[in-house]
Amino acid sequence: MTTPRDEWEGILAPGEKVLWQGRPDPGITFRAANAVALVFGLFFAGFALFWMVMAAQAGGLFWMFGLIHFSVGLGIAFGGIFWEPWKRRHTWYTLTDRRAFIARDLPLQGRTLKSYPITEQTRLECREGSPGSIMFDHEMRRRKNGHYRVDIGFERIAEAETVLRLMRQVQERQSA
Repeated sequence: MTTPRDEWEGILAPGEKVLWQGRPDPGITFRAANAVALVFGLFFAGFALFWMVMAAQAGGLFWMFGLIHFSVGLGIAFGGIFWEPWKRRHTWYTLTDRRAFIARDLPLQGRTLKSYPITEQTRLECREGSPGSIMFDHEMRRRKNGHYRVDIGFERIAEAETVLRLMRQVQERQSA
């Protein structure tokens, strides 16, 4: 059996120690944005279904062109609800005495391991909830009409208060 030390060999700096490891809660959450996407997606899929039925009455295979729109509508309706929990099921978190790591294994993207240094200047934000989240960084992403902010952190972890305390201790050691 491999020990955690063996798994981190070549990744951790000399003397760096793992303080905590965990995974996010993969449960399904339903937010207001999901409701909007659900209504729009079902309307989109419903219209595509109506169009396919009407096109099928004309005979031939022309109705099959509606399948792509029907699929897109279902994707819009249910993708947001199920993608985030699926992504969390393929995510692992690690906190060391210097950095926070987020590892993911997703299709098309493959395995990724990102590290975020925990310094005195790192702004820690605890988001209450059951389970809670600890945010410690952000990135800006582009979209058609500008940029938007995406917060980065340990999302939906059962031990949020414990991890926040550990992160504050890391910050205190950095300042000493």
